[in-house]
Amino acid sequence: MSVTASYDILLRGGRVIDPAAGIDGMKDVAIRGGKIAAVQSDILPTSAREVIDVTGKLVLPGLIDTHGHVFQYVSGRFGMNPDMVGVQSGVTTLIDQGGPSCMTLPGFRHFIAEPAKSRVYAFLSAYLVGGLEGHFYPNLYSPDCVDIDATVKSAVANRDLVRGIKAHAEIGGFARWGIRVIEMAAEIGKRAELPVYVHFGQLWGLPESGTNGEDVDTILERVIPLLKEGDVLAHPFTRHPGGFVNREGEVHPVIQAAIDRGLKIDVGHGSHFSYRLAKKAIAAGIVPNTLGADIHGYNTEVPAPAGTPDEHEDDENHPFKGQAKFSLVQAMSSMMALGLTLEQVVPMVTANPAKMVGLSDKIGSLKVGMDADVSVISQIPGKFILRDNEDTKTVSDGLLQPAFCMRSGVRYDATAPILPQAVAA
Repeated sequence: MSVTASYDILLRGGRVIDPAAGIDGMKDVAIRGGKIAAVQSDILPTSAREVIDVTGKLVLPGLIDTHGHVFQYVSGRFGMNPDMVGVQSGVTTLIDQGGPSCMTLPGFRHFIAEPAKSRVYAFLSAYLVGGLEGHFYPNLYSPDCVDIDATVKSAVANRDLVRGIKAHAEIGGFARWGIRVIEMAAEIGKRAELPVYVHFGQLWGLPESGTNGEDVDTILERVIPLLKEGDVLAHPFTRHPGGFVNREGEVHPVIQAAIDRGLKIDVGHGSHFSYRLAKKAIAAGIVPNTLGADIHGYNTEVPAPAGTPDEHEDDENHPFKGQAKFSLVQAMSSMMALGLTLEQVVPMVTANPAKMVGLSDKIGSLKVGMDADVSVISQIPGKFILRDNEDTKTVSDGLLQPAFCMRSGVRYDATAPILPQAVAA
């Protein structure tokens, strides 16, 4: 083979950060046959058929969004187009959190995961109905609507697609049914040998009878003992009752013990995120392992399918009030605005989520021989205003924005209509 035909594509001149490979520096990335062929300094531009200049940009392993809602159409207005929040937003891998169930997983595979240009996996819903219409109807999520055997069977038979189980631990459900649903979800996870991803923070309104003796601030301490190493506590920075920060404004003391026991924390940004509470938790030493965007059709500006509910409590609580567009890369900027470094944030969207789903050999790194999933990110200098849905303003020193990504060596520019515009301070 001649020198000029060594590689198909060369990404030249960027800062490569690959935590799984221990790389952080100015490197070139060569791609051949849809695979990573080389990551090293000063690869000759004449050795590639196409050279892409990424000088001044970050070159990262393909970003992994641990909290997607992409069961488009089936979950009504809730489900986004997978490639809109995926490759068109600079993200190569999506993990749908609880959209499909044991009943609807075949449809999710055929109509969503297989045709998507993005890589798509799922945390299977513990509930028979999955994430229909964004959990608009709470009575569909009772213990009577959970089938442990059927869900375990579906998960085990579809391990290529199903990488975990999704459930909710929040006061609306506890007031109706107590802790039983979470006990059932934990049993599914143990039997299927998969991580359970648990939503914390109020999701449903209370029944007419009120809390029925349940205390929102005891939910965490009752649920955590049911969980195993590798299970995931989601929405640590939620503005809703029942999160990591209690009603007295203190970080719940059981969190550190849970971390010490091997439980993981996922940001699950979306419309639950609060800068005010995130600062409290981070100050207490609570640094998340992974970062999911939690974009769905109720917290972004996308057309509602005809006949779907006109209103939802998230409608007035966009992740960025007045700027109702979002992306995983914007969530990375949120984390850095809280004082975390780029070097802390990159693993949250690359190596750590790959490990969370047991796919470190396939995704989350730029090691030679792996599929060429690459995200190229621009760093915009300056001061920028970020707002949460409590309308708390935070000024960030610089902003990250997706430029393009490569999915198995195929380029996709960041053209998603949900990508936010930078707002200068």
